[in-house]
Amino acid sequence: MGRTLRHNLTSAYFDAANRLSPHRRRRIVAYVESYDDVAFWRTLLSCFEDGTRYFQVMLPSATSLAKGKKMVLMNALDTKELGRSLIACVDSDYDFLLQGATGVSRKINRNPYIFQTYAYAIENFQCYAESLHGVCVQATLNDRHVVDFPAFMRRYSQTAYPLFLWNVWFYRNHDTDTFPMHDFNACVRLQEVDLKHPYACLDKLKAVVKAKLAELCTRFPQHVEQVDALGRELEQLGLTPDTAYLYMQGHHIMDNVVLRLLIPICTLLRREREQEIKRLAGHDEQRRNELAGYENSQASVQVMLKKNGDYKDLYLYQWIRDDIARFLDNNR
Repeated sequence: MGRTLRHNLTSAYFDAANRLSPHRRRRIVAYVESYDDVAFWRTLLSCFEDGTRYFQVMLPSATSLAKGKKMVLMNALDTKELGRSLIACVDSDYDFLLQGATGVSRKINRNPYIFQTYAYAIENFQCYAESLHGVCVQATLNDRHVVDFPAFMRRYSQTAYPLFLWNVWFYRNHDTDTFPMHDFNACVRLQEVDLKHPYACLDKLKAVVKAKLAELCTRFPQHVEQVDALGRELEQLGLTPDTAYLYMQGHHIMDNVVLRLLIPICTLLRREREQEIKRLAGHDEQRRNELAGYENSQASVQVMLKKNGDYKDLYLYQWIRDDIARFLDNNR
């Protein structure tokens, strides 16, 4: 039975099904890693649907609840079975930056039926700096600018960038122990953000990064030039000091950087709106009704960030669109 169900996952099966219904739209199945990924890829792929084709986004296993990148690439989807009616859509993690240094990286970067985020993960898109003010507005219904998000995230990236290069360099050289990702993340997480002096936390971060850089350069002076050369190479992949946060671990950027900034900002904006209602209310009943209405209209900033889709102009998103368009042109 397992063998029969597995057969249903092959591109040949979907091709045959499409041939049996020549007058219907061709179905292209897109396997993704988890439930959280469905909305991102559905939104992107829907732009390419027309009278001749449509996409169906789903998890990779027909026999279990197993999820994840490994399941997509190694288990349910033998990559040899991918084809014009079956594609895989995955987070890049570090595989884009590794550029074939590992077997998984080679498969992802070379297979025309595997599409990747280029950013580390979907969370990086949701944390796109230019969209963060809109997230705050959606969560608080207050349009006042408190922090220049693009400037803040640019400075954060510039601060973390030189240490990030060391982390990627070790991973490129198959060393995940000397300076593992969790150690790097610990060095570049934000501490408490003071909205009166929002950049003070970046000054503290800079001191931590500087100390760790000094330690690495002292321990591995023979690698300094190689790390610098890696930085020049990765510029071709869009990784610069200004954009490093897009390539860093997505959960880290969301939980330990962006939300640590957004939560106090949204708290401040809600308090301002509530004070405005109290000041403008003509009587107690109006004040209570307005406050209750405002409270019911608010949304969790965490939820709004996870639902954020205002990243369509990000160059990494355009790269994915270009890949999908090329795939469809080559498989008419």
